[in-house]
Amino acid sequence: MLKRLLLLLLPLIWLAACSTAPRAPTSSSGPSFGGNARYAPVGFDQLPDWKAQQSGTTLLALQQSCKTLQRRAGWGPVCSEAARLSPDNAAMVRQFFEARFVPWQLRDGASNTGLITGYYEPLLAGSRTRSARTPYPVYGAPIDLLSLDVSAADRAHSVLVARRAGAKRLVLVPGKTSAGAGEFELSPTDFANDGRGKTLKGRIDGNRFVPYYTRAQIAQGQGVNTAQVLAWVENPVELFFLQVQGSGRIQLDDGSFLRVGFADTNGYPYQSIGKWLVNQGQMTLGDASMQGIQDWIARNPSRQDELFNVNPSYIFFRTLGHPEGGPLGALGVPLTDGYSIAVDPHYIPLGSPVYLSTTYPLSTQPLNRLMHAQDTGTAIRGALRADFFWGYGTEAGMYAGRMKQQGSLWLLLPKGVNPPA
Repeated sequence: MLKRLLLLLLPLIWLAACSTAPRAPTSSSGPSFGGNARYAPVGFDQLPDWKAQQSGTTLLALQQSCKTLQRRAGWGPVCSEAARLSPDNAAMVRQFFEARFVPWQLRDGASNTGLITGYYEPLLAGSRTRSARTPYPVYGAPIDLLSLDVSAADRAHSVLVARRAGAKRLVLVPGKTSAGAGEFELSPTDFANDGRGKTLKGRIDGNRFVPYYTRAQIAQGQGVNTAQVLAWVENPVELFFLQVQGSGRIQLDDGSFLRVGFADTNGYPYQSIGKWLVNQGQMTLGDASMQGIQDWIARNPSRQDELFNVNPSYIFFRTLGHPEGGPLGALGVPLTDGYSIAVDPHYIPLGSPVYLSTTYPLSTQPLNRLMHAQDTGTAIRGALRADFFWGYGTEAGMYAGRMKQQGSLWLLLPKGVNPPA
């Protein structure tokens, strides 16, 4: 989830997350290719600081991933063995990975490094009821927000026709260019297209399926009259970053916590507010962190809405039933602080261990760790792109907001299981 939800200039910002089906393994025993990605098998001795790994927590993260992985081909025996191991025996855990897995070094074209950013689970102050103290709504998904899956070939048509296939979903009617009874016309070019999205988000207007409302329109109250308000919060800036993170916790009046996670999006690609501020000459690239943007808003409160509306994307939430532990990632298991990453599942299958070699934020201190690909994000694209989950609360947010490091990745797969084709 973490959802969660692009930002080369604001490393914190990613939208979280839609789950992606695992790709079938390939039959090649040599280097494999997926888009611009190249995978080359290496030994564990090529992983920086491998012998120094504190492997107890990473085993616990793998055991979480195995709740899903155990059903995949080649993973059952590995997950069964992992379940029997104790996280207190670091040497045994390390031997398990060495005996059962093959590290595959990732390259993206000619490069073996990519951008590593950070995210976290924010905490907001709020209430179940609206008041002068808590005037800002956290919306659930509107009833009139509908989805339609289209292919790249479908997008090439000037007019398509769709019909309802459920309360929240439309399907295309093949071969038609005009709508009949119970059908709706749409023009694919009306919808935002980032080159990868296959799902259109929209609403019905007469006999047409049209794009859903933008952030600016939603802020003016359009569309959300059919959306449930999950909570009301104190701070609009924190609410914006909750949308960026895709999940978080809200502390209510009675001291209890409400956890919310990604439910749906209005269908527009994220536009970087950090990049906009840099392009406008409002800040330097080095200042374009979450903290830097918060400081700019504090100095320019009258321009807050102007800044937020640069990003037309809007995230709707749902309540989550586990107030304790980590937030759910796209894999469907709780994230582990400091050991979960969001990846591009086109290149790194969700659930896989991934060895990361990077540095701590704003430093050259090495950060080498066996992570687990348990989440995705709309900002996370490419074989060497990852988002490091720092955990929950203020300190985690400080690390996440400042992290935009270069790093290398090694995908760990069970012996006999090969990377994506």
